[in-house]
Amino acid sequence: MKKKYFTVLLFIISCVITLPSYAQKKSDPINDFNIPLHLLQRNYGIPYGIPDKKEMKCVYSSAQTATAPLFSVNDTTRPDQIVAGSTRKSKNAPVVMLIGDSTMKNGRGKGDDGQWGWGSFFEQFFDTTRISVENHALGGRSSRTFYTEGLWDKVLPGLQKGDYLFIQFGHNDGGPLNTGRARASLKGIGDESQTVVMERNGNPEEVFTFGHYLRIYIRQAKARGAIPIVLSHTPGNTWDGNKMVRNNETYGKWSREVAEQEGILFIDMNYLIATKCETLGKEKTNELFKDRVHTSYEGAILNCEALIEGIRTVPGLSLNQYINQ
Repeated sequence: MKKKYFTVLLFIISCVITLPSYAQKKSDPINDFNIPLHLLQRNYGIPYGIPDKKEMKCVYSSAQTATAPLFSVNDTTRPDQIVAGSTRKSKNAPVVMLIGDSTMKNGRGKGDDGQWGWGSFFEQFFDTTRISVENHALGGRSSRTFYTEGLWDKVLPGLQKGDYLFIQFGHNDGGPLNTGRARASLKGIGDESQTVVMERNGNPEEVFTFGHYLRIYIRQAKARGAIPIVLSHTPGNTWDGNKMVRNNETYGKWSREVAEQEGILFIDMNYLIATKCETLGKEKTNELFKDRVHTSYEGAILNCEALIEGIRTVPGLSLNQYINQ
């Protein structure tokens, strides 16, 4: 009899131990709260974010893992930093959130050395009684380091259904992977990765493609009900004869391809701006730039105007209703 009771007791204990883990597997959604895209395993068989039936497909052909720590640091040197979603006009009012580099927000966004990012003026083109614009860009960041430095995890919590997320990277995605500024992503949009030892701390980091990092932003934004929009990066003041050099074979091309794969809007800001500059000519365009890449106030305004024109070419985009007439 004692042996029988002992067997029953062992059975109950085993159930208690295994039940929580079983329940967790069955009840927890795979979303931006509990599993990063770069840790998504093939056996889940679904893309990052809360899946719908149309998206039930594998993301990568092999397991994607990373051993490098991802961190978030409160930077006291950035008094300009905005709490994501804090400018919302009312509970259900949309917010336009911008993520990118110094061409979107130069320095602290105060026009130091006459350099301005276009994101500093984008709000002026909207009815700010109904919608707000938050510029979360930071100079020197790439698609990779905006994520690994914890900048994205400050933006994501502020996104809610109906918000708009503008994603623009490319200027800083070249260069070394693990030395110097060590901000490069791998070229392309594939599922390959490369583990490197970081010069600054000796730690390993698994580096992914440019397209991979864009997919993180896109899918996590979509999982929250936001509307992500990918932009090609702004052109530099570089010319080939009377034509401004485009970037439509590398980061511009890859941005377009990722947007198409993810079924979201792509606006070729690089092309729109370059076309405007060509109309003005080299001499007048020089007044729009403070160096080869960064714009003056006038250049930043022109970039905004180009983007607004791009938005207006998509009549079905709900953001159009908030643009000043």
